[in-house]
Amino acid sequence: MLSSLREFFIIAHVPPTEPTMKFAISLFSAAHAPSSRRALLFAEAVLAGGHEIVRLFFYQDGVHSASANVVSPQDEQDLSQQWRDFIVKHQLDGVVCIAAALRRGVLNAEEAERYQRPSANLLEPWELSGLGQLHDAVQSADRLICFGGP
Repeated sequence: MLSSLREFFIIAHVPPTEPTMKFAISLFSAAHAPSSRRALLFAEAVLAGGHEIVRLFFYQDGVHSASANVVSPQDEQDLSQQWRDFIVKHQLDGVVCIAAALRRGVLNAEEAERYQRPSANLLEPWELSGLGQLHDAVQSADRLICFGGP
């Protein structure tokens, strides 16, 4: 099924003679959820189609993808690591909603110190920021595509 999704996304891209599109992608579900995998496949297809991703915004349970404390079972794909690799490889802007992250215990060093927690667990390359970053991405993009959520 995953290969058919990838084929669909790649086939569905606009031919190179057409103007490229700018996408903002928001992920609302945790790394182990099927929608996280679908979001990653979609993001890969966007870039393979010659389009641009202006920002990846991780919100609600999606913030768990940025946590150093997520451990995938050996028989499952490590989607958190795949997201990290994808962001680094393509030098993308991976933003984690600060309010959602704090609620779920995902902290960078600054927030861990501010709230007197023993350690930070936000991994590179993600950065904490507010919903304003999502708003800015929507203003810069042609399309906002959301995955997961209630």
